[in-house]
Amino acid sequence: MEYRSFGKTGLTVSAVGFGAWAIGGPVMAGSTPIGWGPSDDAESVRALKRAFDVGITFYDTADFYGLGRSEDLIGSVFGNNPRVVIATKVGNCIGPDGSPSSNYSKAYIVEACTKSLRRLQREAIDLYQLHTARLTHLDQGECIAAMEQLQQEGKVRAWGLSLSTFAPGPEADFLVDRSLGSGFQIVLNILNRRGLSVISRAAAGYGIIVRMPLQFGLLAGTFDRSTTFPPNDHRSFRLSADIIESVNELLKKIWERGRSLGISPAELALSYAASVPGVATIIPGIRTAAQAERNAQSLVALPSDLLEDIKAIPDEALEAILESLKKRG
Repeated sequence: MEYRSFGKTGLTVSAVGFGAWAIGGPVMAGSTPIGWGPSDDAESVRALKRAFDVGITFYDTADFYGLGRSEDLIGSVFGNNPRVVIATKVGNCIGPDGSPSSNYSKAYIVEACTKSLRRLQREAIDLYQLHTARLTHLDQGECIAAMEQLQQEGKVRAWGLSLSTFAPGPEADFLVDRSLGSGFQIVLNILNRRGLSVISRAAAGYGIIVRMPLQFGLLAGTFDRSTTFPPNDHRSFRLSADIIESVNELLKKIWERGRSLGISPAELALSYAASVPGVATIIPGIRTAAQAERNAQSLVALPSDLLEDIKAIPDEALEAILESLKKRG
C-alpha cells in the first residue's frame, strides 16, 4: 500500500481508502432509498478489520450513512486507534416530513459533531466535512463558524468540504480564495472529470479525496441491461438499463485494452483515479472482507498509451452520460 500526505494537515492516508456508505445498510427517506440495499453488520466488521490488515488506514463515512450506523460500526472496530484516519461528514439529514433534507446551521453542526464523536468512540475527528454544502450555505457563514470553532476546541483536527457530484466548482473556489478548510472530496473517475478543475485550484495545500472512482459500480465492467437492484438500493432509480448499456459501449475498447494487459475494468478505473496528480486517496465503497483485500491490491501503473486512450474519450459522449445520471438524481 502506498501512503500519501493529506495536504498540509499533517495527516497521512492510504492511497486506497474505505468508502463506508454501503455498510450503513438500507435506509429510506420517505420513498427515496439513501443506502445501498441490505448489509450484514458481522460482514461489515470483518471488512473493516481486513481492510486495516491489508494496509487501508483511511476510512470515510458520514452521519447520514445508515443514519449513524456506519459511524457506529467504524467506532466499534477502531475507536481511538491512532493508526487510523477517520473522516466523516455533516449537513445531510432527514427532514420533518421524512424526506432527504439538509441543515448547515452552527447549532446543528456542533451538536451533530458531538454525536459523531460518540458513535466513532473518538476524542477528535481527523477530518470533518460539510456534506455537499452549497455556495449559499458557505456565504451565510454559520457552517464555517461551526467548523472553525470545533477545530479550535480540539474536537476536529481538520475540516473540509465534500463537493457536489456534478457541479463542484464554485464552493471550492469560495474556500480556496479565503484560505478556509484543508480538504476537498470530489467525484473523479473515467466518466466524470469535472473535479479536475478543483484539483488545479486546490493545489496549494488542500488534501483531495476522490469518491465514486467506480461510479456506483458502472466502471467495474460487471453490469449489463439485465442488471437490477433492490428497491432499497439508491442505484435502483439512478442506473437505468440504457445508462449501463451506454457506458459499456463507450468503454468497450478501453476495457479490452486493459484486459490484454491483465488489468480488470475495476483495477483500471481505480488506478486511473489514484494516478491523477494531487489526489491523496480514493474511496471505493467496500462491503466485504474480500472487496477490502481486492481494492487494497488494485492499483497498477497504467501505460501511457492507455491513459491517452482514456483522455481521448469524446467529451460530448461523457457529458451525455453525466447528464443522464444527473436527471435521475
